[in-house]
Amino acid sequence: MANNLPIQPLRTTSINSTPTPIRAMWEGLDHVTRLHGHMAEGHTHVTEIHDHMVEEKTWTSLAEELDFFYPLLCFRRALPSLSSSASTVLLIVQVAVAQTSNDERRQRHSEGYCAMYGICGERSDGKVVNCPYGSPAVKPDELLSSKIQSLCPTITGNVCCTEAQFDTLRSQVQQAIPFLVGCPACLRNFLNLFCELTCSPNQSLFINVTSVSKIKNNSTVDGIDFFITDDFGEGLYESCKDVKFGTMNTRALEFIGAGAKNFKEWFAFIGRRAPNNMPGSPYAIQFLPTVPESSGMKPMNVSTYSCRDVSLGCSCGDCPSSPVCSNTAISTSNKGATCSVQIGSLKAKCVDLALAILYIVLVSMFFGWGVFHRTRKRSRSFRMKPFTDAAEGGESHSLSRQKADNLPMQRLEDANQSSTGVQLSVVQGYMSDFYRKYGLWVARHPTLVLSLSVGMVLVLCLGLVRFKVETRPEKGLGVKLRKRNGFFDSNLAPFYRIEQLILATIPDALNGKSPSIVTEENIKLLFEIQKKIDGIRANYSGSMISLTDICMKPMGEDCATQSVIQYFKMDPSYDADDRLEHVNYCFQHYTSAESCMSAFKAPVDPSTVLGGFSGSNYTEASAFIVTYPVNNALDKEGNETQKAVAWEKAFVQLAKDELLPMVQSRNLTFSFSSESSIEEELKRESTADAITILISYLVMFAYISLTLGDTPRLSSFYISSKVLLGLSGVLLVMLSVLGSVGFFSAIGVKSTLIIMEVIPFLVLAVGVDNMCILVHSVKRQPLDLPLEGRISNALVEVGPSITLASLSEVFVFAVGSFIPMPACRVFSMFAALAVLLDFLLQVTAFVSLIVFDFLRAEGRRVDCFPCIKASSTYAESEKGIVGGYWSCMIDESCSSNYRIAYETLGIGGRKPGLLARYMKEVHAPILNLWGVKIIVVAVFVAFALASIALSTRIEPGLEQKIVLPQDSYLQGYFNNVSEYLRIGPPLYFVVKNYNYSSESIDTNKLCSISQCNSDSLLNEIARASLTPESSYIAKPAASWLDDFLVWLSPEAFGCCRKFTNGSYCPPDDQPPCCSPNDTACGLSEVCKDCTTCFRHSDLHNDRPSTAQFREKLPWFLDALPSADCSKGGHGAYTSSVELTGYESGIIKASSFRTYHTPLNKQIDYVNSMRAARKFASRVSDSLKMEIFPYSVFYMFFEQYLDIWKTALINLAIAIAIILLVLAMILVDLMGVMAILGIQLNAVSVVNLVMSVGIAVEFCVHITHAFSVSSGNRNERVKEALGTMGASVFSGITLTKLVGVLVLCFSKTEVFVVYYFQMYLALVLLGFLHGLVFLPVVLSMVGPPSRCIRFEKQDERPSVSSQP
Repeated sequence: MANNLPIQPLRTTSINSTPTPIRAMWEGLDHVTRLHGHMAEGHTHVTEIHDHMVEEKTWTSLAEELDFFYPLLCFRRALPSLSSSASTVLLIVQVAVAQTSNDERRQRHSEGYCAMYGICGERSDGKVVNCPYGSPAVKPDELLSSKIQSLCPTITGNVCCTEAQFDTLRSQVQQAIPFLVGCPACLRNFLNLFCELTCSPNQSLFINVTSVSKIKNNSTVDGIDFFITDDFGEGLYESCKDVKFGTMNTRALEFIGAGAKNFKEWFAFIGRRAPNNMPGSPYAIQFLPTVPESSGMKPMNVSTYSCRDVSLGCSCGDCPSSPVCSNTAISTSNKGATCSVQIGSLKAKCVDLALAILYIVLVSMFFGWGVFHRTRKRSRSFRMKPFTDAAEGGESHSLSRQKADNLPMQRLEDANQSSTGVQLSVVQGYMSDFYRKYGLWVARHPTLVLSLSVGMVLVLCLGLVRFKVETRPEKGLGVKLRKRNGFFDSNLAPFYRIEQLILATIPDALNGKSPSIVTEENIKLLFEIQKKIDGIRANYSGSMISLTDICMKPMGEDCATQSVIQYFKMDPSYDADDRLEHVNYCFQHYTSAESCMSAFKAPVDPSTVLGGFSGSNYTEASAFIVTYPVNNALDKEGNETQKAVAWEKAFVQLAKDELLPMVQSRNLTFSFSSESSIEEELKRESTADAITILISYLVMFAYISLTLGDTPRLSSFYISSKVLLGLSGVLLVMLSVLGSVGFFSAIGVKSTLIIMEVIPFLVLAVGVDNMCILVHSVKRQPLDLPLEGRISNALVEVGPSITLASLSEVFVFAVGSFIPMPACRVFSMFAALAVLLDFLLQVTAFVSLIVFDFLRAEGRRVDCFPCIKASSTYAESEKGIVGGYWSCMIDESCSSNYRIAYETLGIGGRKPGLLARYMKEVHAPILNLWGVKIIVVAVFVAFALASIALSTRIEPGLEQKIVLPQDSYLQGYFNNVSEYLRIGPPLYFVVKNYNYSSESIDTNKLCSISQCNSDSLLNEIARASLTPESSYIAKPAASWLDDFLVWLSPEAFGCCRKFTNGSYCPPDDQPPCCSPNDTACGLSEVCKDCTTCFRHSDLHNDRPSTAQFREKLPWFLDALPSADCSKGGHGAYTSSVELTGYESGIIKASSFRTYHTPLNKQIDYVNSMRAARKFASRVSDSLKMEIFPYSVFYMFFEQYLDIWKTALINLAIAIAIILLVLAMILVDLMGVMAILGIQLNAVSVVNLVMSVGIAVEFCVHITHAFSVSSGNRNERVKEALGTMGASVFSGITLTKLVGVLVLCFSKTEVFVVYYFQMYLALVLLGFLHGLVFLPVVLSMVGPPSRCIRFEKQDERPSVSSQP
């Protein structure tokens, strides 16, 4: 009998090894020669047959038996000893056979008889087929018997196979052995199935030939029934179902069983009659569990071995149900498990319910406290009314109070009859004294102060000559990850570069479903695209670079391009009757069909070249994915990398100019990317929004100039405006940024894009606030004071709050410089120094500029053109009005004309503006209403608690498409990647310092085949792959160590072989054993004396010695995989082992490859990295070995592993410095992030840290003004809003608002999301909390006033008006 095992051994593999089609399981057998041997024993055999024929009286039975000897007629002349009677018998037999139809044939089904014997023909595709002869089983000679026993121990005595048949069987099953040798139970059961089918002496009991065909006039088997019990089938499948083939990271059944889900599917695959040139059996085999009644047959039921049998040593990875594996629990994760409460039809998270209950309790307590407090206050007020009326002094007190409202908050001590003293803390006292003296000194020496301060910062700017921008993401990695990446790249191999195309169909407008892309026309389109790709020639240093010059070639010949057209060997002229049929066939047989092997001699997994399908329904795929792996290099600036970059630029240009129109004309979508695309697009993005940012700064500058000046009037705007002062202030802000960048550049710290885009805006926003507050404070001072007095008073008034606010911001950013997240750390360093420099320039250079500007105004000089003076009429009228105004302030009986005129003039006096009057006369009184207070507190507390609940829904990560320009070609590419890709990124577990010596147990700690530890690394990876939803590991790992140990094994007799001189002997189907031009290879003269490297006695517990391991490992890594041995390591494991220094018994670095599950969201990338690190840490601790995970995307997502911890710790430190209101602003901002779907990443954390600093601006000035005001809490709130509310609103809120609004027109989504949306939310929340919620809280529970009124006995100073 000749069978073709329906498995496909590998010819060669590269990245992954898989089997190639088996041409035939048995070669032809010259059975006539064998019969001649029988006939040589005497003439009696034919006579016995004649007697037997007479005995049976059945011509059909006779014909069946004598058909065995039919070929003898052809060799009648070669047998002269035949008697005439024999000739007569043979003639009768010939006539009988000729007259007997197939329907009349019957086989003898009894013990000791064969159903098939010998090989009677060969199909047109070379597959040999059996003879349908029901002959008795034959006793083999001693040599053949020993051979059969070595492979088929269940076959004893007579057999139904010839020596040639057995040799063919042996050569074919050796192709399956490498797949199954890791589990001896599975291998034994698998061999028994084919041993019984081929050589069993009782073959006729369970084999029935059902159809016969003619090949060259010879009867050949065309179909059989194989009766086999379900128990055997179930036992076989159970022992093999989990056996894995490491090189492909998948189950062995994917190759020898087409991924069968049960034994019936496996048997159906084995029994399918293969069409010509297709893999499989040359005849149909129908596996049946029950035999026909009264047939005399019985199903084959050889005992099966269980993989649970410890004596057989199946590994945990191949047999998870093994008792030795049951003690190791599969690690699971409660990923996604959250506490929830069901209330009727409403399902709420526990945290949401807890916060809702807390809110109800807090509001109830607050309302109860308010009612009690109001009731008690009214009762006390009723009892104390007579006394308070007498104490207040009636209307006299009211008038004095009204007058006091118009007095400045602080004056020089000799300027008022009734003065206000402020009880300050020690720190504030020193600060006030310092600013009083400092203000006088600056006003007297503005030129010196301006020169020194600007000169100091200019010195720092000299560091800009060393300015560099960091564009390599690995430079921003943490120290640990940077070392690991460097270790992987230098010892193993840098991860290859990826160039990719995605073609997809357009969804139907009616049902939204995308049609299949697998059509004849689209396959033809792929060939056209590939032709253009192959034609790319990029110029690099005068050399023309093509894809073949830079692509990854695992086998050293063809590029490892991943494309559907690999099923056609990348050849448009590939001979296929029907391309579509061939592709669909390859989708199901890509691991087994030789016709589906790629041009680079490896299988192409449909999931890597197709997208938009579910499960294994490849035919419904709506996208083609074409990937070009390109060699990478350690030196990013070296020639190899630059050649690849040059080709990538040409590739992108071709895709834009030619491929995109070509694909779109076929009504398909098209997206593409290269390895350098992101970097190139980021460079373009850095300039794409330059105009938008510039307009934002110009708008802020225009607003600053407007708000710093007085109310514009046509007659005096050219003097009262502050355009030059505003421009000078903006330049100082930019100078502080340049000084910060210059300092860090001088010490070798590179800048990043986020620094260049965010810090100028941040410092400008902070600096503008302080500039407005300083100028408004000076303008509020009485004009009867000299300029130096006004400057001094203004600094005493606002200097402490500016200092505290600025130092708080500096401290917040300084704390951020100690956090491990690289982007935030560098940003915080630059921002802290920039804000500090900005503060120093404001209290030095900008105060000097204020002095110059007020001197300019008093000198009647035109703004922006100080050399030009205005007419003297303006100055004289101004002086007269000012003098008259202050006379009226002292003597209220005077006419109001001066006051009205002064208010009309609007040259910086005490008269508050419209905004200030609104704050004091409208806003503050409304907030002082008790009902309004209750509503404000209830709303803001509700918002804060809701934001806490929402903040738990913020996801870490930064979508790549967010940081790219909206018109970038990568926008569509990233969308398609998320939608179509069905395979995750490669994941490597890297082992450092593996000791392979025989004295060490490291080998069993790592491997996963027989006799390996149950908790070994590879067993743990296989176990983790069973729970991909929590481990994010999709498949068992491809193990060079497992494959090496199998390659060495004597059972894999076609793998590790040696010539008689001890040198490496390749498998029989590889040169020099087989010529590359030979279509079929057999035993050659060159390799006939090759023997296996080792016998079992040469190994210790099936493990090589240190010397054997050291000698054979390079052989294995150089061995090409092929049909006779699929375990060769060349290509698949070339870069998995670092051989440098391995002679010492220590392998410095090695890796085991698996894959993550498909990762579509940023949170998936973060969680997968966290899960891999947690897994590696656990296994490292268990095995006492250094193991770490590596994947190419880890460098981008490491910062997000502890981003919540980092954010919360640093924000907590910052919050500890500020009040409750700042915490609420921060929490509310995070709530808005959740509402807007903004992710938690480096940019948003930077914004959150920055928001703490900016939030200080909204609160500290109001709080400081409240603390130094006099009266009860409501009056102090009114005073604070009247004096500082307008400055906060105009100088902080509106300034930032006008700058932020411009960003909504940005072309880059990262600006729209992270700068416009987040900054806008920050400004609005800061305004609401600073000017609504904070005043309400202060009016209710504010600190006591530090202001003490006292009467001075000195006479009132006289202030005369000048005519």
